[in-house]
Amino acid sequence: MSAIENRYEFVLLFDVENGNPNGDPDAGNLPRIDPETNHGLITDVCLKRKVRNFIALKHEYAPPFDIYVKEKAVLGRAHVSAYKDAGISLGEELRRSISEENEEELNELGLPEGVSLENSKDGTPELLFAMDMDKSNVKRWIKETKPSKEIKKLLEEALKGAKTRKPKEEEVLAGKQKMLERFYDVRSFGAVMSLKSAPNCGQVRGPVQLSFARSIEPVTPLDVTITRMAVATEKEAEAQSGDNRTMGRKHIVPYGLYRAEGFISAPLAAQTGFSDADLELFWQALLMMFDHDHSAARGKMNARKLIVFKHADKLGSAPAHKLFDLVKVVRATDAKAPARAFSDYAVTVDAAALPGSVTLEEKL
Repeated sequence: MSAIENRYEFVLLFDVENGNPNGDPDAGNLPRIDPETNHGLITDVCLKRKVRNFIALKHEYAPPFDIYVKEKAVLGRAHVSAYKDAGISLGEELRRSISEENEEELNELGLPEGVSLENSKDGTPELLFAMDMDKSNVKRWIKETKPSKEIKKLLEEALKGAKTRKPKEEEVLAGKQKMLERFYDVRSFGAVMSLKSAPNCGQVRGPVQLSFARSIEPVTPLDVTITRMAVATEKEAEAQSGDNRTMGRKHIVPYGLYRAEGFISAPLAAQTGFSDADLELFWQALLMMFDHDHSAARGKMNARKLIVFKHADKLGSAPAHKLFDLVKVVRATDAKAPARAFSDYAVTVDAAALPGSVTLEEKL
């Protein structure tokens, strides 16, 4: 399928009711906010995760709509598969089982490039030696780091049995192409695929980019106490004389309307093969991703508006910020009272000020 021929910008409006749209692990998982304005924030990574999850749900990881950055994925395995699909042999991947003590020592020392730690299917730790591992680099690491005799012996024996080589430039390009053909998120968002512990598949700059989402007005995160009518252990039950209650906390935003802005580059799409079919799937994901991401923690989240600006050609003819400025979100009710529903806002688009070479489509 050929790549898209037009540049796009878009505005996505979505809201959250009594939920935590994007917790901050550095702040006890409280909803993210701008500390200077108290406007709520949601990262671009969070939104991309929801898009990926919808694509995976719709296509069940089947190529060409597989997902590279999936939950619990070992990224290097996809690289190995890409080289195999391209008919390129870089040697043999080696795995060596190690003890938990060895694993702890290696975690403290740090691993040389081309060597990584993984868990086998039965959960035991393993050392994985990449097919394109640089043996001289590993030998240098042994000399400089001076690991225990057991680790040193294990590495030296592995080096003797390893049959590896660095991929050539044209082979890296072939591996990258296979990744683009298989993975939707690599074609759309791009990826850094020059890993230390896997065959190099280069780097891809994706045509689809999203901004952080920001709430239209300041939000007030609440810390709500919740009760579970059960305990986990007999000891807890005895301490409570059979009352068996467990107290917990839940972080929510009572209501917030968020605005995210995005960009789609046709020249970059030509480099990754991002097609019209990929684009339609992306619009569908933005409209439906919250409907398949409900949880007690996230409350009620809904896509409210998706406003798309389509340029007449690949480069476009108007600055993105001028198009974004055409979309206004203002209070439709008393601004002194806190907003608690989408109906408290009015959304307008100044279509009359739209440049003649740009078309507008409201997909929701």
